[in-house]
Amino acid sequence: MAGFLAGAFLTPQGYAENVNKKMAQTGMQFLSVVSDAKGAGMAEAMTSLEFGSSSLFFNPAGMANMKTRVDASMSLNQWIADIEHNTFSLALSPARGEYGVVGFSFQYVDYGTFIGTRVEKGTDLAYTDTDVFTLSAWAAGVGYAKRLTDRFSVGGHVRWIHQNLGESVVPDILTPSDTTERKVSNTQTPMAFDFGTQFKTGIKSLVFGMSVRNFSKQVKYVEEGFQLPLVFNLGISMNVMDLIGKTPFDQSLVVSIDASHHRDHPEQLKFGLEYTALGMLSLRGGYVSNNDEDGISFGMGISRYGLTVDYTVTPFGVFTEVQRMTVRFSL
Repeated sequence: MAGFLAGAFLTPQGYAENVNKKMAQTGMQFLSVVSDAKGAGMAEAMTSLEFGSSSLFFNPAGMANMKTRVDASMSLNQWIADIEHNTFSLALSPARGEYGVVGFSFQYVDYGTFIGTRVEKGTDLAYTDTDVFTLSAWAAGVGYAKRLTDRFSVGGHVRWIHQNLGESVVPDILTPSDTTERKVSNTQTPMAFDFGTQFKTGIKSLVFGMSVRNFSKQVKYVEEGFQLPLVFNLGISMNVMDLIGKTPFDQSLVVSIDASHHRDHPEQLKFGLEYTALGMLSLRGGYVSNNDEDGISFGMGISRYGLTVDYTVTPFGVFTEVQRMTVRFSL
């Protein structure tokens, strides 16, 4: 009754704030974690950028204009709470993109080891240790991107996702006795689809991009169903050095902005910067709005002879910071 009365006197603004918050509506959140050091350093504002095989984690259309025959990357991400989140990607362009680019991706998450407990029968206070268990998840995908014209590119990415959350004991509702229980395995293997486009406007280096990620059917554990973390991204980017004209040495300053619409939390604006000198040293920074802990990121990269090493640190509030490292190779 108290809750009803409180709701009855909410203002329209208060009603919207309490009813329309998008929270806890999705699962398999590891799909939303970015492990690539360059992408994280630029606050994930990568929708309109060409990024070789790593584009599979942002916008698959971004690998359509790959200038090398082979591009591979491996990222190590020491995520919060000692969670390890690592990724690998590979893209092949045997005809320099004439017939498109094929890419492969893999994500693996190790959540660590846990001690299982359950409420002891007949009491609400005592707990019994069950067993030691580990949790993990992975996603393996294959993608394809094609340059349809000299300005317009498209790409798609399909992933097989697996998440193992161990076993749990639940009441057996099919039996007449309330004390009957059964063990269930909390493992699911859904499929997800990503697709995107990029359009070069012809105005200097101005590029627009669009992507949809984690599109799938509903997933269900026991009785509770949920969606994957679906997100729509619109992006724009440009090398602002193009506005200056000739510079004393080879340098670029890429500004990238993404607007993201998420299924499970408020919309975000992502701002990324990357300054590169002599095609070798890159300094990066980024900012994400509507993030509780990790709004700002800093990173750098060194590239030489087709080998690139990127590093990013992201302050993460009560979790101190998250460090990511990526090694990529192009040939």
